[in-house]
Amino acid sequence: MIQVGPAGIGSGSDSIPQLRKLSMSIAEVAFVHSIYMSNEKAKLLNPLAKKNKVQLSIHAPYYINLNSIEKAKTNASKKRILDTCERGHYLGANYIVFHAGFVGKMTREETYENIKTELLELRDSVKENNWKVKLAPETTGKISVFGNLDETLSLAKETKTAFCIDFSHLKARLLGKINYEDVVKKLKHYKHVHAHFSGIEWTDKGEKRHIMTPMKEAKELLSFLKKHKVNINIINESPDPWNDALMMNRILKEI
Repeated sequence: MIQVGPAGIGSGSDSIPQLRKLSMSIAEVAFVHSIYMSNEKAKLLNPLAKKNKVQLSIHAPYYINLNSIEKAKTNASKKRILDTCERGHYLGANYIVFHAGFVGKMTREETYENIKTELLELRDSVKENNWKVKLAPETTGKISVFGNLDETLSLAKETKTAFCIDFSHLKARLLGKINYEDVVKKLKHYKHVHAHFSGIEWTDKGEKRHIMTPMKEAKELLSFLKKHKVNINIINESPDPWNDALMMNRILKEI
């Protein structure tokens, strides 16, 4: 099954019924600049989401680096992730998406091991608190940042966590030369995949910014996913995620 919904729905209770009205059953709450929602607010939205049969996920703050040479920054990053997990638990969200860290002056191998260690601790904290959420490190768009496709899938496998595949980020990392067939073949064996998609601009360093979703690219991706029968939720992160998510859902009906 392929489902598509928008990012950044905020904490307004009017957004969730509107999603259902538009026949969309998934959406992502964006804590990318701050964790603006209290546990109390999350508890109020939880039954509303269930009533409207909308499954929510959360994107944690951008200010996260599990590979910092400064322990205080690593600990602050972990606190942001755990605070997001706590809100997610009360909200009834499933995936907690975040960018795991920067490579910096370390090797990619050292970076991988450092992030793995911190992610294992985070996983244990989530389990100890009995929070019903899934940690989901995301593939990233800048070449210098940790999170290419193989790193992300390997990390999830070794830590027994989930992951988030951002197809637009992968395209930017590959300077526009993404082969959806190859990417989808690596994903089709998973029972379920959480993903992001939109249009994207890039430079020789990778991602520059998200842009509106080209219809042709959306159709190409969705066709590969359908061909390989990938069970996937796709959150659109364009500057106009609601309309672009609706456009992608129209394409789904056509193909």
